[in-house]
Amino acid sequence: MVFRRKFVSVTCGLAFAAGALGVAQSYGGTPEQGAGATSAPAAAPRAAKPDPGAAPVAQVAGVAAALDISRAEARERLQDQDAAHATYKRLPESVHEDLAGHWFDAESGKLAVAVTSGAAAEQARAAGAEAKVVERSQAELDRLVAQVRKAAGKRMPGLKSFGVDLVSNSVSVAINRNAKTAATERFIKRVRALPGVRVVESEGAPLQQADLLNGAGWNRGQTNNNCSVGFNATGTGGSKHYLTAGHCTATGTTAYSEVGQVKIGNVNGSFNNREGDFGKVDVTEASWTLKPEVNTWGTGSNIIVSGSAEAMVGEAVCHSGRTDPKWECGKVTKVNQTVEYSGGLVIEGLTFTDSCSQGGDSGGSWLVGTKAVGLHEGGLNGNSCPAGDNAIFQPVNEALQKWNLTLLTGGGGDDTQAPTAPSGLRSTGTTANSVSLSWTASTDNVGVTAYDVYNGSALATTVTGTSATVSGLTANTDYTFTVKARDAAGNTSAASSSVTARTQTGDPGGDDEPPTTPGGLRSTGVTSTSVSLSWDASVDNVGVSGYDVFRGTTLATSSTSTSATVTGLTPNTDYSFTVQAKDAAGNKSKPTRAVIVRTSGDGGGERTFSNETDYPIRDFQVTTSNVSSTADGAAATPVTVKVTATHTCQEDLQIGVRSPSGRYYQLKAYGDNNWNCTPFASTRTFTFTPTASEVARGTWQLRIGDNGPGDTGVLSGWSITV
Repeated sequence: MVFRRKFVSVTCGLAFAAGALGVAQSYGGTPEQGAGATSAPAAAPRAAKPDPGAAPVAQVAGVAAALDISRAEARERLQDQDAAHATYKRLPESVHEDLAGHWFDAESGKLAVAVTSGAAAEQARAAGAEAKVVERSQAELDRLVAQVRKAAGKRMPGLKSFGVDLVSNSVSVAINRNAKTAATERFIKRVRALPGVRVVESEGAPLQQADLLNGAGWNRGQTNNNCSVGFNATGTGGSKHYLTAGHCTATGTTAYSEVGQVKIGNVNGSFNNREGDFGKVDVTEASWTLKPEVNTWGTGSNIIVSGSAEAMVGEAVCHSGRTDPKWECGKVTKVNQTVEYSGGLVIEGLTFTDSCSQGGDSGGSWLVGTKAVGLHEGGLNGNSCPAGDNAIFQPVNEALQKWNLTLLTGGGGDDTQAPTAPSGLRSTGTTANSVSLSWTASTDNVGVTAYDVYNGSALATTVTGTSATVSGLTANTDYTFTVKARDAAGNTSAASSSVTARTQTGDPGGDDEPPTTPGGLRSTGVTSTSVSLSWDASVDNVGVSGYDVFRGTTLATSSTSTSATVTGLTPNTDYSFTVQAKDAAGNKSKPTRAVIVRTSGDGGGERTFSNETDYPIRDFQVTTSNVSSTADGAAATPVTVKVTATHTCQEDLQIGVRSPSGRYYQLKAYGDNNWNCTPFASTRTFTFTPTASEVARGTWQLRIGDNGPGDTGVLSGWSITV
């Protein structure tokens, strides 16, 4: 069974307007929970509150109604929550290492932390937090959760959920009293005997929320199987996507708008298992524009997403979805919970709230302020609005990291300023059926996200760079083109000056002209195991399709942009690199002049750090080992981790790294190789790509979870190159 910590986040649901997709992001969190947390020296006792007018009207109104307080009190609470997140980020690393939980304390309006020592409590208070000294450490709570998981087995009748209750410093187990059996009674007796475990019995069971209702949303195929849009995101190269619930998706199916049954794109990723409940839709149709807005359904202006966070227990959150009343708010009651649905489906790392929710809200977005925190996942009995733990969401950061996506944001406020018009539009090459174009980039107060290329008045193509090739044209014909720039808020520039180009006469397939040689090849950065390169773009009569980077005479990597990083190198070694451009017809340029670059040394702890201490790997426990990095600057891309260990069944192991900021990066999932047990090799090497904001300096923690019985193993040491 899975044994790991997961990111937690709240989402506020979005639905499709004609031709537009809404978006949101998330913030906050703990080192144990993942993205959004940073370790920093203690600062002033209280974080400065943001501008009182910054809280969105819909958020203020929703929180006021949900908590039965005035709008002025709701606005004050939202400001206090923002300040609590800021306080958390500046807690000293020594406090983070001693944390057994944190939450938002509504009575004081501050961050509250649970620690196991008086010294850590004093440091937390000095940083502006409320501090509570507790009996059980995070490691002890993790062990209790593992014992409950082991006692539950693969499926336990009547078990609804279990996880840490941060405020009480205990583990809470929720039971549906109407579904108990003799096996359940034995399970309850066993876990009640564990010190620090509470069993709570109630009625009802959680259900994942998707239904067959009409209304704003998206359809899973050309039917009325509706769910809600979560958050828009972009991938490498500017690809367009949106995130939603995994139980709403099936890889390979087509997504349509609810109104008009207009194709949006294709599902290209789906998880609905212990790992989580999140899915990815690739937006393939040019008529759809991604927007960084969360639909508030007339309760105020749509909320422009400004970033992402981790939700805290006790703070007010809101969510948006396609089912009436569509915009609802409440408080976070639990984080990092394991939920058991009917049929034996178990999902870990989910967040509970006391908000209402309805069928069809699944996949929708949850917000805290203007930050995105999760994707709507389920609720009690499917349509949840009784008192207590109701609506459930999946952390959004985990889904973003799974597919290396960047959440679309709008800079934290209403952006109505359009980009400048592109300039210098010119034809850079023609064939009998295509014209290649190039132009000078536009500027924008937030940032340009795309360019629309028009053939006359018709949209011909959309690109993220400053060049494009329009194909499917007629030979020996004049065409007139213009280009418009767009930003993330959907603002569009004026059209560029037009350019007219004439296609060639003759066979459209006869391109035998190679691109020009790339210019200015240079090194832009080195580590002990990698070299980053950049060069000036080539030109081609049709269009450059990519570049091949050679290490000596060996192809090292390929890139569609004018930069690349070659990894897997040896420290203190000279390497010779050249680059060739290529076009779609397979023509290649002459190689550039070689540039010789020397990798840095890894001696003296420059970029590689290790811990050679032996730690036992035990059944249903997490083994941790820390290293302290003194390296400056951003973390390497990728980060390389080498693990030396012995274990009788590596398939039972889940391995990951927690960064100095608190983000969790998975290196190896448990359950691979179809559950056939094989020994862990003496040393294995893993790599991962950190977020752009990840720094190298600080404590990195290796986490190995053993999720099966009857195994033995030892972690002998590990190293990390940052």
